[in-house]
Amino acid sequence: MVKVKICGIANLEDALNAADAGCDALGFVFYKKSQRYITPEKASKIIRYLPPHIIKIGVFVDAKEKTIRRVAKLCRLDMLQFHGKESRGFCTKFEDYKIIKAFRVKSRINIAEVARYKTFAYLFDTFVKSKRGGTGKKFNWRLLEDNLRDIKRPIFLSGGLTEKNIKEAIEIVRPQWVDASSSLEVRPGRKDERKVRDFVKTVKEMQV
Repeated sequence: MVKVKICGIANLEDALNAADAGCDALGFVFYKKSQRYITPEKASKIIRYLPPHIIKIGVFVDAKEKTIRRVAKLCRLDMLQFHGKESRGFCTKFEDYKIIKAFRVKSRINIAEVARYKTFAYLFDTFVKSKRGGTGKKFNWRLLEDNLRDIKRPIFLSGGLTEKNIKEAIEIVRPQWVDASSSLEVRPGRKDERKVRDFVKTVKEMQV
């Protein structure tokens, strides 16, 4: 079963709509340079109202260990997503959490380098020099298709995924998770309820 993560949640209404649509996880971006940045205090308040089955994922970019631990505890996070240049050693410091290491894809994927990270899962997103995620652009999914046999951990597929292209993406990559954010928005930090519902519905219907 392919699971759905809706990322860049910045308000309670979007969080509840996404949960009601049937998503499996919500992502909260704790990176101040992001247009979807949310304060830990606001995220904590939103999380209080979420159904217990929703997985809470915190997105960090080269944050300090102390900061990550404080935010994770305050927000009662289930998983931590590292979207920067975090080292392999740094990723091993958080034994109490499942770690997702993000890799931004250009024209090729160095699977040997990816595999050196012994994290719970790998996330593949589109490389855009000026942005750390939330690009709204897709990369060449065939790059992953050619390397699937060498990837032994869960895969999160991200980057420009919409209700119109998600079937093709899943058929090519066969990820365990799909992750959408900016492509489901009305504007940065505000989700389009219809797009979210259509996206989740399309993913779930593929598995009936």
